[in-house]
Amino acid sequence: MLLYNVTVKIEPSLVDEWLEWMVMVHIPQVMATGKFQDYRLCRMLGEEEVDGPTYATQYYCPDLETFQRYQQEDAPALQQDYRERFGNRYVAFRSLLEVIDQA
Repeated sequence: MLLYNVTVKIEPSLVDEWLEWMVMVHIPQVMATGKFQDYRLCRMLGEEEVDGPTYATQYYCPDLETFQRYQQEDAPALQQDYRERFGNRYVAFRSLLEVIDQA
């Protein structure tokens, strides 16, 4: 199992709009690709929020082949939609982790 983590720091004035869009539009679009089994949207605590709060969206993917297909087939359009909607009013970084053990 792989964990695809997308961490975003969003401008404070956009938080409500961003959260609604993530929950109602973006996350459902990512999940509709059929390449992820589950997700979690989390707010990071204890982080400096001068430039805005930080959120992590974690998507659970069964294997590397499926994730690579997502990167090739789906991610470019989804990320472009994200950029068009929020421009330069956020900072994001992505990481891919291998789940070693879970409850």
